[in-house]
Amino acid sequence: MTPPSTAVAIQGEAGSYSHAAALQVHGPDLRLVPRPSFDALFSAVVEGTAARGVVPIENSLAGSVHENYDLLRAHALHVVGETAVRIHHCLVVRPGTAIESIRRVASHPVALAQCRRFFAGHPGLVPVPAYDTAGSVKDLMEDRADADAAIGSALAARLYGGEVVAEGIEDHPENHTCFLVVAPEPVPLNGEGVFKTSLVLTLPNVPGSLHRALGAFACRGLDLTKIESRPLEGRPWEYAFYLDVLGDPRSEVADALEELRAFAADVRVLGSYQARESAT
Repeated sequence: MTPPSTAVAIQGEAGSYSHAAALQVHGPDLRLVPRPSFDALFSAVVEGTAARGVVPIENSLAGSVHENYDLLRAHALHVVGETAVRIHHCLVVRPGTAIESIRRVASHPVALAQCRRFFAGHPGLVPVPAYDTAGSVKDLMEDRADADAAIGSALAARLYGGEVVAEGIEDHPENHTCFLVVAPEPVPLNGEGVFKTSLVLTLPNVPGSLHRALGAFACRGLDLTKIESRPLEGRPWEYAFYLDVLGDPRSEVADALEELRAFAADVRVLGSYQARESAT
């Protein structure tokens, strides 16, 4: 009997970069659960509509996706994995469209901003903001877009029958997005390898509290790969700190967390999981 496919929630349409990330993690047999917003993505996993969610958390050029840090803290889900996707923007048209006839190009505002050099080199093209990269390709092919072309992935072009007339139009070749995989339950940590632990903490508002918190990792030689602060709702000028740390969560990381809990106002482990090897 064929095992059931994993239902994976993403924000956006099939063919998006989130879809590409889901394919990297779960393979081609996944069952995609597209959602219009990040909040709806998290709700799909919490409610059991999807077994996993794939969430963009940081782009190498644009920085962190702050909304998703807040949603991680707001929901009782666990980070169970991560992956990185090389963002490779393509100019997609309806088959047979002459490049000279293109005037309006639709895509997500972030994608449009990552292709400024392309637009500067083609001053006759007007960028048109859309809610999603893949959605802009889908709308174009279904004649629902107020545009002659769209910027999206080669995957979106293939899924919706578009024609790629220009590839690699992003400003910078080192354009990658890191995605987290969230689930209702943690995953067992088996075997060897490099593990990462993501956590969020709040600290007493006293001098040296952040220095003391970071010292719990530094004195053990643990590598902090990410530090992010987010304001606490209803508590002006107070912050939650998100940390990613490399190390064995069953030994030295556990020791650091025990030290943290002795003085931090709150410590929550979002998840421990296999760290990604490299971006693709």
